Amino acid sequence: MQVTARSDELRSVYARAVAQTAGIRDPRIEQAFAAVPREDFLLPPPWTTISAGVAIQTHDLAGIYDNVLVAIDRRRGINNGEPALHAAWLDAVGPQPGEAVVHVGAGLGYYTAILARLVEPGGHVDAFEYEADLAATAARNLSGCVNVAVHAESAFGRPLPGADVIYVNAGVAAPDPEWLKALKPDGRLIFPWQPHDGWGPAVLVRRRAEGFRATPLMTVGFISCSGAAAEETTHPFAEADLAAMRSIWLTESRPPDQSAIAVYDRVWFSSGEAGA
Repeated sequence: MQVTARSDELRSVYARAVAQTAGIRDPRIEQAFAAVPREDFLLPPPWTTISAGVAIQTHDLAGIYDNVLVAIDRRRGINNGEPALHAAWLDAVGPQPGEAVVHVGAGLGYYTAILARLVEPGGHVDAFEYEADLAATAARNLSGCVNVAVHAESAFGRPLPGADVIYVNAGVAAPDPEWLKALKPDGRLIFPWQPHDGWGPAVLVRRRAEGFRATPLMTVGFISCSGAAAEETTHPFAEADLAAMRSIWLTESRPPDQSAIAVYDRVWFSSGEAGA
C-alpha cells in the first residue's frame, strides 16, 4: 500500500512536470501520465535511467519519475522513451475518445497504455511490436487494458486496420504506404523521419480529401524500426530541405514532380501543399 501511495504521489508531480515541459494543450494527457504507473512497464529494478548521455542505476521509484529515458535493453539500444517528447507528440496527434489507434513499436507497452486511456471510452489500440520478447511482455503488461490488442509482428508491408491515429515509435527512412492507406479521413500519422544517421524531424501527417498534409516538428532520434524494408532516396536533398516539407504522396497515385524533396520507391515528400 505504501509503495502504491508513493507511486501515485510521484506520478502526479511527474505528470505535471512532463506537461509543463512539453507545453501541452490537452489536460487529458497530463491525466493519462498521472494514471499509468511507469514501473509496471519496465523490467524489475534496478533501473538504468539515461539523461544527457549519462546513465544512472537506481532502485528508487523517484528515479524513473523524471523526464529521463529508462533502459529496456541497452545492447539493442531500446529504452522507454522520453516522457516529455511523447507528451508533445500525443498533443500534436490528438487521440480522442472513440478513435482507433495503431501503435507501431509498442515496446513494453507504456505509451500504448497512455494511448488506450486517451481513446476511452469506445476507442481501441492495435499495438505492433516486432521483437518477440518485448511483444510477449507488453501483452502481459497490457492484459488489464480491454481496449488493446498486441500483435507480435511487424507493422510494415501489411494492410492495417483503419485508423484515426497511427503512432510510430521507431525511426524510418520513409513511411510505409500501408500506413497512409490505413488513415481514415482526417486521420493523423506521426513518425520519426530519419533519412540520415538516426536523426531527423518528427513528421505529423493529416489525411485530407485533397491528399496527405505533412508538417515537420522537432528533431528526434529513435532506434530504427525492426522489420522495415531498406529504403534509399532517389532524389538527393539537403537537411535544409526538410523544413520545406508540406505533403507526402503515394507514388502510385501521383508521380514525383518539381516540388519533390525526397523520393523513395513508393512514397515521396513534397514542398507543395496537398491539393496544389
